[in-house]
Amino acid sequence: MSLDLPFDNSYGRLPDRFFSRLAPTPVSEPALFALNDDLAVRLGLDPQALATPDGLSALSGNAVPGGADPLAQAYAGHQFGNFVPQLGDGRAILLGEIVAPDGARFDIQLKGAGPTPYSRMGDGRAWLGPVLREYLVSEAMAALGVPTTRALAAVTTGEAVVREAPLPGAVLTRVASSHIRVGTFQYFAAQDDRDGLEALVQHALERHQPGGRVRFLYGG
Repeated sequence: MSLDLPFDNSYGRLPDRFFSRLAPTPVSEPALFALNDDLAVRLGLDPQALATPDGLSALSGNAVPGGADPLAQAYAGHQFGNFVPQLGDGRAILLGEIVAPDGARFDIQLKGAGPTPYSRMGDGRAWLGPVLREYLVSEAMAALGVPTTRALAAVTTGEAVVREAPLPGAVLTRVASSHIRVGTFQYFAAQDDRDGLEALVQHALERHQPGGRVRFLYGG
């Protein structure tokens, strides 16, 4: 039985070239390491339900929650000093979007959820050290009033992640107002995909500035 969450997935309604649909890769022995009860309540979720076996399965990627539409987002960006026209989520999977009781919309993303089409030979996993560092730093920034991603949960996987040495694996549940990046716009601009770029701009406006309008002017 999977946990049902109040998803409404607007990004998943964009054209297929914006992302790749896939489910997280299951892990062998998930265990709850940390759960942000206050953030769960902010999202309209029940912390006690998230701490159940069904909740743990959802937070670890072992089961897709009811209403989710898991996908890895495509985007471009700079890496090692060079522009790369396609990067994408190499170890993160967007489960979907939750509308909080006050109407605010939030992405729910699993970081370290396994390989995606954008992993480029990577394992798609994360180890516990960086997961906890992001959990602590993002929550500290939020407490200081700095808009940022936040952390809902950290789950250990019971599996080793091989970097310089075997390290304990973990999955971070990230929460953000969206995961649209500068690189998301660059991705479509680099391909001269004007329809895709316009669809992305309209989506961003509807999500972050409802009622906003833009006029597209192209030269050449």
